[in-house]
Amino acid sequence: MAQVFRERANLFMRLGLLGLAILPGSLGLLGFSYYRSSAYTGVGRYVEQPVPFSHRHHAGELGIDCRYCHTGVEKAAFADLPPTETCMTCHSQIWTNAAMLAPVRKSLADNRPLRWQRVTSLPDYVYFDHSVHVSNGVGCSSCHGDVAAMPLMAKAEPMTMGWCLDCHRDPAAKLRPEEAIFDMRWQPPADQPAKGRALLAHYGTRAEHLTDCSVCHR
Repeated sequence: MAQVFRERANLFMRLGLLGLAILPGSLGLLGFSYYRSSAYTGVGRYVEQPVPFSHRHHAGELGIDCRYCHTGVEKAAFADLPPTETCMTCHSQIWTNAAMLAPVRKSLADNRPLRWQRVTSLPDYVYFDHSVHVSNGVGCSSCHGDVAAMPLMAKAEPMTMGWCLDCHRDPAAKLRPEEAIFDMRWQPPADQPAKGRALLAHYGTRAEHLTDCSVCHR
C-alpha cells in the first residue's frame, strides 16, 4: 500500500497536540499578565485636563495643603474638585493673563465649571469613603502617590480589589498619626509594626472586619 502520510506527520501531530495542551495555560498567563500591567490598570498614565495643573508646583513648591482644593476629603465620601472660584482666588491677582489659564478665566466669565477629568476611578459597585480613610490614619499618598512631585497628575496605584485587600488585611503597615495624613513624603518608620498596632487602637479600628464584603460592596 502507498504511504498516505510522510514520516514527519507524527512529529507534526505531536507538536500540534502539545500546542493545544499549552494554549489554554498560555492564554491564561497572558490574560493575567495584562490584568496586572499598567496598560490595564492605567498606573503611570497622565490624564489630559482642561488646564495643565501642576501639583508639583502648587502642592510641592508652594506648599498648598490638599484640603484647600479638595475640601470634602475629611468629611465626605468624595474629596471634591476645586471650583473655578478657588483657582481665581489666586489667579485674579497673579498670572492674570497667562495663556494656559484662559480656560479658567472663560469658566468664570461664562459661569460654567471646568470639566476636570477623573484620574482614579472605581467601579460603581465599589463603595469608597475618603473621610473614613483619612480620619483613621490612611494618608493621601498611600493611594495617590507623591502628588507633590507630579508635574501632571497620574494614577499611582492599580486600585484593584487585590490591592485594596492587601491593605485591609494588614492596615497597621500603612497607618499614620494625624499630623502625617497629608504629608506626601511620609515613609513608615523602622518600628512601624509596633506603631501601626498602637494606631489601630488609637483610631478604634476593628481590623478583623475590614475584609467583610459589606465594607466595600453595599
